[in-house]
Amino acid sequence: MVLSDAGARSLELHERETPTALPGDVLVKVSACGVCRTDLHVIDGDLPNAELPIIPGHEIVGIVEQVGDSVQGFSVGDRVGIPWLGYSCGTCALCKSGRENLCPSARFTGYQLDGGYADYAVADARYAFKLPSSYGDREVAPLLCAGLIGYRAYRMVGDARRLGFYGFGAAAHIIAQLARHDGREVYAFTRPGDERSQGFARGVGAVWAGGSDEAPPEPLDAAILFAPLGSLVPEALKHSSPGATVVCAGIHMTDIPSFPYELLWQERTIRSVANLTRQDARDFLSLAARNRIRTSIAEYPLIDANRALDDLRAGRIEGAAVLVP
Repeated sequence: MVLSDAGARSLELHERETPTALPGDVLVKVSACGVCRTDLHVIDGDLPNAELPIIPGHEIVGIVEQVGDSVQGFSVGDRVGIPWLGYSCGTCALCKSGRENLCPSARFTGYQLDGGYADYAVADARYAFKLPSSYGDREVAPLLCAGLIGYRAYRMVGDARRLGFYGFGAAAHIIAQLARHDGREVYAFTRPGDERSQGFARGVGAVWAGGSDEAPPEPLDAAILFAPLGSLVPEALKHSSPGATVVCAGIHMTDIPSFPYELLWQERTIRSVANLTRQDARDFLSLAARNRIRTSIAEYPLIDANRALDDLRAGRIEGAAVLVP
């Protein structure tokens, strides 16, 4: 399923020859690919500089069918995951300091590199990962971005005990379980009046769930914004304790409106999360293997990718959508 025009908001079915693993690559037969909100931002034209035509998808699970020359650590038949980060230069100051997620030469799966909305995908083997055997193909797919970005954002809140999650979808339902395991309290904020999503949030461990226009029963020690709405930043600050951190976890967000300095005062912090590193993937997948996280998925045939994207846009999905070739 191919995006041919920026902002087209829909994908087209194309037939292509099966790709080949070049030196350093693995060819993977796709068994499942998660549908991420970042895919929506690429398809809807919110993110510039997509290399078109492009096959979206960066929560890819599959079996290695071909191993390119010089590849180490993978063999034909291995199950692997392919995430968002598909390349970094390894030589710039950011890469050398462990921040390859900020590399100016980085390339990303489903954005500049063809992704997993297809029967086959090719990836640089250095950016692919073996997956915990305790998960099925469909269940593990959302961990490869919703889980990884959620985990990176989660680490940025430090030891905060009361956490507010604004937008309760794929990432939030994964990280809420991790937070509950760590003995923290999760307060879920959904679209106003969305009782279905609020019930879903309570079902995966939220101690309170309400609309994004509501006040939680207790001040928040930290908040993570998964919804791409800049207007939620002052809302989160308004309900935060002194010293709290508000983390903007999306790759795209509408403009943040002006707000009184009083909301930021008392050493509150706003920060963003950008992409992910390979170390994030190693750490989180190891953690997921030890602490079984249940992923709630809605399964769609690959040919119905546009329907899955429409359902994600409209907020009709509880948890994560997954495409199956």
